[in-house]
Amino acid sequence: MSYRTLGPNQSAHVHIYDTDTGADVVILESTDILFEAPNWSRDGSSLLLNGHGRLWSLSPEGGQPSEIPLHGIPALNNDHVLAPDGTTIYLSAEDQHVYRAPLSGGTAERVTPDDGTWHFLHGVSPDGERLAYTRITTFDQPGTLAVMSAEGGMPTIIDTGHGHIDGPEWSPDGKWIYLNTERWATRPGHAQLARLPDGGGELERLVESETVDWFPHLSPDGTKAVYIEFPPGTEGHPADLDVALVVVDTADWTTPLTRIPLPGGQGTINVNSWSPDSRRFAYVSYPFGSA
Repeated sequence: MSYRTLGPNQSAHVHIYDTDTGADVVILESTDILFEAPNWSRDGSSLLLNGHGRLWSLSPEGGQPSEIPLHGIPALNNDHVLAPDGTTIYLSAEDQHVYRAPLSGGTAERVTPDDGTWHFLHGVSPDGERLAYTRITTFDQPGTLAVMSAEGGMPTIIDTGHGHIDGPEWSPDGKWIYLNTERWATRPGHAQLARLPDGGGELERLVESETVDWFPHLSPDGTKAVYIEFPPGTEGHPADLDVALVVVDTADWTTPLTRIPLPGGQGTINVNSWSPDSRRFAYVSYPFGSA
């Protein structure tokens, strides 16, 4: 078995948070499948999640998820991103590779090269022509930023300096790549948020904090962002911690608009989950017991 499962007396709660009203609505409580990493479809009609190694669709209004039938692809992990055309999804799988598949279901096609590395997808460029992913050779070495053609081929490795990077995704205007990095870490795992120009350049630090900050996701209109805040001293992005989602105005990353405490971490918000109208985002919490 190569997918994550719920622990004893644990459930997966899929939430939708409204940044205009502050409403935080649980639209699904699952006690059998550990759902992860929601994307919002381009037309706003569905959320896309992975669970038990498969891809699922869920209405933002709630109800029961339905599996999207995919063929020719191993078990999925929680790195999947929609293409701008709204009909194609790119998915990282447990065989180390990234695949392209129709969102309606069907046969998946591998796009990453057989280069002996892990490919953890996080971004598709706004024009749909490139993919950004974290490239890992061995898990005792830092991950690096790689960009490749969405049609396949060998990647370009972009220098981000010392330290592991993760979660690379483009800004909506395509000018920047946002990510988390240990470039400035003085202790193991101390990831911070940054951006660099598309194509490479100097890293710009967005927040200086004692917490361990991962996965910056910009809203489609570029005015807001949400990221996940792990406790100080965390290494990596593990599951089942007391974490918080932090919402900011992208004009000022240092002054949060709100913080949402929750039990979670891995799987909560690994990929961009903003609604097309930039008002709401989805996430997953993983409480134990009756929490």
